[in-house]
Amino acid sequence: MDTPRTPGSTRLDGGPRGAELLDDPVRNRGTAFTEDERARLGLHGLLPPHVEGLDEQAARAYEAYGLKDDDLERHIYLRALQDTNEVLFYRLLLDHIEEMTPIVYTPVVAKACERFSHIYRRPRGLFVSYPMRDAIPTLLANRPNREVDVIVVTDGERILGIGDQGAGGLGIPIGKLSLYTLIGGIRPERTLPIVLDVGTNNAERLEDPEYLGWRHERIGGEDYFDFIDQFVGAVERELPGVCLQWEDFATPHARPILERYRDRLLTFNDDIQGTAAVALGALLGAIGVTGKRLRDQQIVFLGAGSAAVGVADYLRAALVQDGLSEAEARGRFWMVDKDGLLHAGRPDLTPDQRVYAQPEDRVAGRPRTSRGAVGLADVIGRVEATVLIGLSTVGGAFAEPIVREMARKVDRPVIFPLSNPTARSEASPEDLIRWTGGRALVATGSPYPPVRHEGRTIPIAQCNNVFIFPAVGLGVVATGARRVTDAMMLAAARALGGQSPALADPNGSLLPALRDIRAVARAIAEAVGAEAQRAGLAPQTTPEELRARVAAAQWTPGYPQA
Repeated sequence: MDTPRTPGSTRLDGGPRGAELLDDPVRNRGTAFTEDERARLGLHGLLPPHVEGLDEQAARAYEAYGLKDDDLERHIYLRALQDTNEVLFYRLLLDHIEEMTPIVYTPVVAKACERFSHIYRRPRGLFVSYPMRDAIPTLLANRPNREVDVIVVTDGERILGIGDQGAGGLGIPIGKLSLYTLIGGIRPERTLPIVLDVGTNNAERLEDPEYLGWRHERIGGEDYFDFIDQFVGAVERELPGVCLQWEDFATPHARPILERYRDRLLTFNDDIQGTAAVALGALLGAIGVTGKRLRDQQIVFLGAGSAAVGVADYLRAALVQDGLSEAEARGRFWMVDKDGLLHAGRPDLTPDQRVYAQPEDRVAGRPRTSRGAVGLADVIGRVEATVLIGLSTVGGAFAEPIVREMARKVDRPVIFPLSNPTARSEASPEDLIRWTGGRALVATGSPYPPVRHEGRTIPIAQCNNVFIFPAVGLGVVATGARRVTDAMMLAAARALGGQSPALADPNGSLLPALRDIRAVARAIAEAVGAEAQRAGLAPQTTPEELRARVAAAQWTPGYPQA
């Protein structure tokens, strides 16, 4: 798409009337319909007589929300509200963004995906099932709204840290797109969540009599990739220029899919590129606090899957930008997976992992585990690691002796346990702060409360992709970008790092507060758009015009005036 897309408006006249209108979550205003609108649209008698404003509706909805007994019930309530009145839903979330973001997305969305078939109420998004692989264009044509700016698609195989959820994985695209709208301001009716239902290997789902997905083991091999290719071809024909985000695909599929289509579509993989960008942004904030340069860091990873390699790729690119050669930058990474340190002598590494394999001469003579591997404790013991990043989904893997050894050699250790959900986190921030005497600079994958330590209150940044993907969506929609490149993602990361509160206050969070995130999203979208223009992937504008287009494209929930 060569021209920016404008946000448009939701019109009432010429659309559904009466009860049909009240059943349309995009146009429904519920008790906020005015007397004139009620008369004109056949609504008298279908609504209570009192006319409310959006403020009154939001206050009443929040009261109802507060009556729910647990987080899953709160999630269900918010989803029901989204299916009834999207303006009210987003206004409620905006009013209580710090409280409700974890409910509508991580960590509560994990439980919602597990229980998807049991809490299903009404349709949202598309189920593209393998048995209907020859009818994918028809399925896309059945979408509820013609114009779509952003699609989020999953195959449900690697949902957060809870694994294969089959068709229940649709909860992830629904939640992600809610944040595209809440934060990036992508109009809700121009988003489309999709699950590619290729079966599931989750025995619990297959044996559940209420499971709503295709009851079949997962399709694999060439059949799987042929199905993906059919889907992409249908999207190209039916929705040319749409931004297509891949979400929660397993490691053997995630990067091959990205590499296959990244130069053909406006597309990116949030687990690989979004995770990498937000981690780099938080790390740049942390490095700014230490007073060191990025090029001076020794970086240890626990986990070497697609997300970890994606983070490493962006950090490596930033190290090269900071003056290191490619070889020098690679040498700063020590990646450990379940079989130990990645090194050149291991025959089991993928090509992407082999980039970070340490030469044999740097491994020789190091202590080994009982299985002959060089473990995390061995690496921390021998390397003056300044940064420790966890993307292993192994809860508690950053044990006290490992953290204390790291802190013994480094004044301000940077430690990011990024695995989701909370039970899979490599360490709790409270432990990390205590074990390092309050010196650790911590960001996590799941939300944690501030930590009290020796009279200080230390905020814990959640290294959540919400800081990146909604802003990237806003940037490409506002500028009409034709591709999403790594350079655009790196620009997003640097813009995020520049917004770190810790740069002004060393005791501050490494990432901005959620209450400020819509303004942060605009700044990041401008950086993304500027890089797209620099690369010739979007129409040229002045910086002032770019800023104005980004601001105009960011939808804010409200009822248009008659």
